[in-house]
Amino acid sequence: MTAVSTAHQPVFGSVADVTDRLGETGYLASTAVATTVFLADRLGKPLLVEGPAGVGKTELAKAVAQATGSGLVRLQCYEGIDEARALYEWNHAKQLLRITAGRDSEDWDATRDDVFSEEFLLPRPLLTAIRRTDPTVLLIDEIDKADVEVEGLLLEVLSDFQVSIPELGTVTAARRPFSLLTSNSTRELSEALKRRCLFLHLDFPDAEMERRIVGVRVPELTEQLTDALVRTVRVLRAMELRKVPSVAETIDWGRTLLALGLDTLDDDAVRATLGVVLKHRSDADKAAAELRLN
Repeated sequence: MTAVSTAHQPVFGSVADVTDRLGETGYLASTAVATTVFLADRLGKPLLVEGPAGVGKTELAKAVAQATGSGLVRLQCYEGIDEARALYEWNHAKQLLRITAGRDSEDWDATRDDVFSEEFLLPRPLLTAIRRTDPTVLLIDEIDKADVEVEGLLLEVLSDFQVSIPELGTVTAARRPFSLLTSNSTRELSEALKRRCLFLHLDFPDAEMERRIVGVRVPELTEQLTDALVRTVRVLRAMELRKVPSVAETIDWGRTLLALGLDTLDDDAVRATLGVVLKHRSDADKAAAELRLN
């Protein structure tokens, strides 16, 4: 089952190429982002993107996949995720049926070899990405939510782009996927994992960049309304809220104002639509008080 590894095949020609092709998907990349993506692609290294929720980490992986015509394979991490959900597992129900069917007609050695064959293997995201021969972006989303043990599973994958299956052997990538890990920094990741990756920290964009993003995603919005929207969101982010508005929520707010036919972001408009960007009652109450909406 072992595949012969081929040389890494970069898909971006330059930093400017990254900027242009991501821009065509609607993702406006800063020079730092474009440079790091270019280096991860050129060096064949996984990219660890860290930062607060809602700054575009997952969207970066999606944009890279779209810009390069790659398939996106996503491993969504969560507390309690294990090898069976990340790498592979065996189809135990089907194996049991096969064992039962062959009980009286063949010896155990033949049955065992059969039930631990490709037919009974259920590949999960990591194995799926390794086995793909087409261009692939592997997104390991919110790795900080997984247990430390899961990082150990990733070391072989991210170092050698291979997966060991005791019953079948080692599967080595025929074509290395572009691998991107995201973290919201809820816990410190291991040094072993960090050593295998290039690192990029993403924060909320400055006002000018956010205006550009809104302009690309909601082009029908007037310049004046876009400016008022971004200024209000930045005021909200400066408050001590349980969840500050993400860039995606800024875009949603712009689309909301457009759908309602509003051309100004006055107190009435903010009061009526604040639930688009603030998702906790305590945050809404604090914002209403500080913005003097009551």
